[in-house]
Amino acid sequence: MFRFDKEQIVLDIAGTKIGGQPGEYPTVLAGTIFYGGHSIIEDEKAGVFDKDKAEALIKTQEEMSDVTGNPHIVQTFGQTPEAIVKYLEFVGDVTDAPFFIDSTSGEARIAGANYASEVGLEDRAIYNSVNMAADESELEALKETKLSASIVLGFNPMDPTVEGKIGIWEDGAGTIDKGLLEMAAECGIDKYLMDVAVTPLGQGAGVAVRTSFAVKSKWGYPVGSGIHNVPSAWDWLREYKKDHKEAWPVCDVGSNLIQQMAGGDFVLYGPIENAKMAFPACAMADIFISEAAKDIGTEPVEEHPFFKLL
Repeated sequence: MFRFDKEQIVLDIAGTKIGGQPGEYPTVLAGTIFYGGHSIIEDEKAGVFDKDKAEALIKTQEEMSDVTGNPHIVQTFGQTPEAIVKYLEFVGDVTDAPFFIDSTSGEARIAGANYASEVGLEDRAIYNSVNMAADESELEALKETKLSASIVLGFNPMDPTVEGKIGIWEDGAGTIDKGLLEMAAECGIDKYLMDVAVTPLGQGAGVAVRTSFAVKSKWGYPVGSGIHNVPSAWDWLREYKKDHKEAWPVCDVGSNLIQQMAGGDFVLYGPIENAKMAFPACAMADIFISEAAKDIGTEPVEEHPFFKLL
């Protein structure tokens, strides 16, 4: 295990601590709800859903967080402005946890950010994300909100190396006019969650994970990813699991541990239904990391799985 010379920044988002030295704070885990095709949704555009089932899923994640000591974030996805506002209203009512405002639509993301600002949820809201594809209208609209936390996505298709990812954050790497961190700061963001943008196996997955170490060495910002997307994009596994279904959850949940072992502070672990698998596995990895880090001077916080589960 390792310890960074660079001072590590620990964010406090509605009481949830994200960051620090490896082994110091437990990994923060985010499960996705209301994703495309989610069975609890009745109308994806209008945001009609089964509230009882949705609450049960969030409460299960909450309970697993209480059991292991790993804080949780509700990754709230919505396809349309109308839908995401309804989802955020619901999430804001049923849990005190932070939440991601997530969509493939910039218009929907801004609608969610505006809603959170208007009703006093801005301290719990995390924008997902400031990235190289964000247009000027979205950035200007984000600037008008009260949000202070965002994922900053280190995706650089022109140069997917560690240097290319660092460059897209730092100065735009010749691909965009300015670095993503500067863009985020101009939007009022001062709590950066650095997503290393893990790409498929054979297309830079390992490089993206290595970038985690580089980010924490250079800036000390919290780092993580939605690394569970790697098994989803693995052609061999998609074919293999047709006759060997048991292989899928092992790779899906196991991928999160790779991000943790590379110094990750947060993991977007995929569908919230996987909470009962993801939390124990990630808590185990946290205990390994913490036990190793104690020998080099890193002490875990009181609510760490190291203390809760041993």
